[in-house]
Amino acid sequence: MAETNNENLTAEQWSKVLVESLPYFKQWCGKVVVVKYGGNAMLNEELKQAVMEDIVLLNTIGVKVVLVHGGGPEINHMLERVGKESKFVDGLRYTDAETMEIVQMVLTGKLNKDIVGILLQKGGKAVGLSGVDSGLLRAKKTEKDLGYVGEVTEVNPEIVSSLLNEGFIPVISTVALGEDGDDSRYNINADTAAAKIAVALHAEKFVQLTNVPGVLRNIDDPSTLIKRIEKTALGSLKATGIIAGGMIPKIDCCLTALEGGVPRTHIIDGRVPHSLLIEMFSDRGIGTMLY
Repeated sequence: MAETNNENLTAEQWSKVLVESLPYFKQWCGKVVVVKYGGNAMLNEELKQAVMEDIVLLNTIGVKVVLVHGGGPEINHMLERVGKESKFVDGLRYTDAETMEIVQMVLTGKLNKDIVGILLQKGGKAVGLSGVDSGLLRAKKTEKDLGYVGEVTEVNPEIVSSLLNEGFIPVISTVALGEDGDDSRYNINADTAAAKIAVALHAEKFVQLTNVPGVLRNIDDPSTLIKRIEKTALGSLKATGIIAGGMIPKIDCCLTALEGGVPRTHIIDGRVPHSLLIEMFSDRGIGTMLY
């Protein structure tokens, strides 16, 4: 499909695309961009390939991209395969010690290396990390006792900065070490971890690839997309129910990044091929920007 569209573009259309992109190439070269990768873009093979192509292109032109990933569906699949029954507390998965071993195995041993492998196949330079490496992420148990589910208390980004300065793409799975003196491992929400990593790296942009077009005034009508939201407007949007349900934690992660000094945060539709490039290198952009 993509090849047919490319063949139908005229020379004038191609030149317009390239000229429109050039100022953005200059704007983002040398800047740190943190991308949280998950949802349909992770499950669908075609979309996965498109995301990896986007990441490699960004890296090639000098953008310092950090890719943070989750892996809930893969973890669920592995638990089913080993016959591990899931326990839930108020609708949230309880992670006991055995489940945590599986979480670590899937996130750091399988998914992380699968992503790195695809990036290498696409011509990128990528290195896989977890929050355990070099003490990148430290965590404590969440207030609601969910076993080995934690919240980030500290980010030590030195290893990520070193890799970025050498031209590598750090690919981070969100398994964290316990706080000082605690050798436990914790499963961390990938959206939250990505936002805190963006703050620690003084990133210029934090992007969440999601399964929705962005923030919609009418959840059943994509044409009601709100393209830009100022931070001060979030309270009223929540009060009126425009921001509700599963969108609330995504917005809260953006707010964490904004309050930590990240100038731009975005919620974009990972179901659209090359949505990351459309957002970063075109006048029209895509999704919702919070600033």
